[in-house]
Amino acid sequence: MNKIQFFMPMARLPTATGQEKGYSSKSGTFYEPDAAKMARAKLNAHLAPHRPETPLKGPLRLLVKWCRPESKAHPSGTWKDTRPDTDNLQKILKDEMTRLGFWKDDAQVCSETIEKFYWIPPGIYIEIEEMKLS
Repeated sequence: MNKIQFFMPMARLPTATGQEKGYSSKSGTFYEPDAAKMARAKLNAHLAPHRPETPLKGPLRLLVKWCRPESKAHPSGTWKDTRPDTDNLQKILKDEMTRLGFWKDDAQVCSETIEKFYWIPPGIYIEIEEMKLS
């Protein structure tokens, strides 16, 4: 079983999500806003050095910890119970991980734990593990 784990320090974590879409009434089409494009580019740059040589296979377990910078109002170790929602944060992250070849398809993620809290140092911790087939 293969396992990958890494921490990507980031003073400013992306806040744009994969759910954000703009609509052009002139052309009648949807587009990705600049904030979402910038979030994808930032995640891509931080994820790229950690991608495996070959995509992980079979069912996967994914653990992601979104560590936001602490403040006086939000000391290190307290939960972040405000937006953005964890499922929206995960969408853009998993899309970039798919694009970079961490796995063939994010449908392979069968078990997922997502946490968001305030922490020093801020950043994103990721752990991916191939699971045994029963």
